[in-house]
Amino acid sequence: MMKELIKRHIYGELRESLECNPVVALIGPRQCGKSTLAKMIRAEFPASLYLDLENPFDLEKLAHPEFFLSRNRDRLVCIDEVQRRPELFPLLRSLCDEWGDNGHFLILGSASRELLRQSSESLAGRIAYFRLTPFLFCELADADWTRCLWRGGFPRAYLARSDKAAQNWLESFVTTFLERDLSFWREFVPETMRRLWRMLAHENGQTVNFSRLASSLGVSDMTVRRYIDLLKETFMVDVVPPYEANLKKRLVKSPKVYIADTGVACALLGISSFDEAYNHPAFGSLWEQMVLGNIRGLFPNADVSFYRTADGTEMDFVVSMRGKTVAIECKAGSAPSIGKGTYNAIDAIQPDCAYVVAPVEEPYPLNEKLSVVRLEDLDGIYKKSDFPAGDLPAPCV
Repeated sequence: MMKELIKRHIYGELRESLECNPVVALIGPRQCGKSTLAKMIRAEFPASLYLDLENPFDLEKLAHPEFFLSRNRDRLVCIDEVQRRPELFPLLRSLCDEWGDNGHFLILGSASRELLRQSSESLAGRIAYFRLTPFLFCELADADWTRCLWRGGFPRAYLARSDKAAQNWLESFVTTFLERDLSFWREFVPETMRRLWRMLAHENGQTVNFSRLASSLGVSDMTVRRYIDLLKETFMVDVVPPYEANLKKRLVKSPKVYIADTGVACALLGISSFDEAYNHPAFGSLWEQMVLGNIRGLFPNADVSFYRTADGTEMDFVVSMRGKTVAIECKAGSAPSIGKGTYNAIDAIQPDCAYVVAPVEEPYPLNEKLSVVRLEDLDGIYKKSDFPAGDLPAPCV
């Protein structure tokens, strides 16, 4: 009997978008659940067609793509790993213009919109983009944040039958990504990339020093920047820029770099259980990273930055969307202690609201400016039309 599939946060919006656009693109890291989500969407289109461009048999069907796709004009065609056939994009544009209606193609890719540049150029005005992340906390019934933190959100890791199975999958994922998936894009040295990736895991959430990393690896600054860009565009790291505002402060200018999934970070750090993660120096940054991953998934169109001054005043994330600004501080303890620096940052940023995200049992206000919330409350921070002082967000449902 088929297991019940987990409904993803973007399902409804993605499904609706097929009614409004000729092409819908679902992008995200490999193994994050794009094909499964596409399967759920396709169930509503009984005559839909699925093509996996890593499957030689499906590739053969596209030996004459215009003929094949034209014969399936009345079906939803799902094309997986579309980045492997970029020459399809001009053809999709031509067919969409010829047919003139919506809901023809659902394309899946393991690369960012920037790497899929040909699609944005060829299909401008005809395509809607959606990014799928590994599991969000609010997508999981009876979710345990400790399990989410060390296993991460990749379905095969989070849902593995045992911790050992999860660890084995994550270690295999890292190796396969380096040896097979990443090499598709451009030339790089796998061992150098592995070393850099591991170094970034040890410095998770810190401002990046390109020169120091380059010196440690024996490569140029530009090589480190190029490697980090490649990891970013394939969703393996998340680069958070510094907050830009007209403030009379000496602000830190270097970006912060996070490993984009806590399970992958734990694999790179050699962590094989939550207890090991809890006792590791990286524990606080892993919690911060998990909060960031949920922000990215819940608010894909938001601008996320961090605030830090030369004297150490900081705010982990400043999230701007729809004309609203939310300040978010991350604390990995169940009784978070808030320092003066957090309040100084709030006074400097002047956000519409401010929250501390911590593994607490219930959300509660600290004062008229700041509230403590849980991971599952993040979905509610933009749902209100305004933000009364100390107001709590609606919980994620």
